[in-house]
Amino acid sequence: MKAYRAAILRFADDRTALYEEDGLLVIGPDAQGQPVVRAVGPYRDLADRFPGLAITHFPGRILAPGFVDLHIHCPQTDVIGSPAEGLLPWLENYTFPHESRFHDGAYATEVASFFLDELLRHGVTTALAFATSHPSSVEALFQQAQQRRLRFITGKVLQDRFSPDGVRDQTEQSLIDTEALIQRWHGVDRLGYAITPRFAPTSTPEQLRGAGELAARYPQVWIQSHVAENLAEIAWARELFPQSRSYLATYADFGLMRDRSVYAHCIHFDDSDRALMRDTGAAAAVSPTSNLFLGSGFFDYQGADRVGYRYGLASDVGGGTSFSPFHTMLAAYYVGREGQTKPGLSLSPQHLWWQHTAGAAAALGLAGEAGAPSIGNLNPGCEADFVLLNPKATPLLARKTAQARNLDELLFSLIVLGDDRLIEGTAVAGQWCAPRAAD
Repeated sequence: MKAYRAAILRFADDRTALYEEDGLLVIGPDAQGQPVVRAVGPYRDLADRFPGLAITHFPGRILAPGFVDLHIHCPQTDVIGSPAEGLLPWLENYTFPHESRFHDGAYATEVASFFLDELLRHGVTTALAFATSHPSSVEALFQQAQQRRLRFITGKVLQDRFSPDGVRDQTEQSLIDTEALIQRWHGVDRLGYAITPRFAPTSTPEQLRGAGELAARYPQVWIQSHVAENLAEIAWARELFPQSRSYLATYADFGLMRDRSVYAHCIHFDDSDRALMRDTGAAAAVSPTSNLFLGSGFFDYQGADRVGYRYGLASDVGGGTSFSPFHTMLAAYYVGREGQTKPGLSLSPQHLWWQHTAGAAAALGLAGEAGAPSIGNLNPGCEADFVLLNPKATPLLARKTAQARNLDELLFSLIVLGDDRLIEGTAVAGQWCAPRAAD
């Protein structure tokens, strides 16, 4: 058992934040021996319940849930910050040439190691990530994530057409490789597999059909892809799949929409698309820095909440411009202000933070429903993934946060002014890692 005294941020079921100025977080094993939150609340109420337990005090610091990144590309780590006219030229000129290098297992391992360390340095303790079309890239990511005890989900990219040599796969072999990787890795330690068509246009109907059959055969795995990001992409998808009602409906037609399916972007939707997301249990990975960088458009928060489907935040590195959850939350605030059906939506700081923690966990089906693990929060029973924040990490932060009159002002200061310097420590499965090494 370990105990930490600090300010504590966590979330209620209605998306609002619960905040203790002087709190106590107690970590200990559950019935299976896995480290979870055993108790959390005001220090004055809990301290006497654990006599003899050493308490590590972090004065002036905040303990908060580890961040959950709903959509990110490991092989695009070195593509971040590359100039392009839009999505499709960016893929052709930067992404595909970089991804072709991942046939080399040693190269894939080196990038995976850097990528995962960068996530941890920024306080991200769970991610749903793309690998490449090469099984070696998936093996490298899972091996490196396992070493770091991460709850981590990835999968081999499926793309058997309209892709250059070096990243294009073969239909039958791609499905054989996918099933072998599911059987080898899904459910091992804290790892999960995601069936991963790159996006509908780069898969033949045969490959998408096979992916849907695998999804039916393995209902506990995840599904991830892209949809409705860019107008040119949408037009292309509609030409290739004219029998489907919409680009999104293409995935449903092939059996690729259900619980544990996460679609990145989801920008250019109508209400029928939103209802399809709601009714199938699919979730949107909102990727604001990527959408702003590539000029793709704005996620419609008002439409999502009006129809009622799940969503959470994602960095989408390397189309996204930062690993930092603070940069992503700030970009989401811009999207809320500028890109809505009714202009002027102001996403609250609590809601922004929820999207990158408890909300993203719910989108993954990892908020404790139906016996699933619970991540993205610090309520009793949640897995022990959390961050230690220093609200005085920079001179400007120290000056600004000292003037905060309430929780919203404090959180908004951290969102607007924060970066990796805010993260004083990241704990995964109850153990400190980057950058804090020990209690």
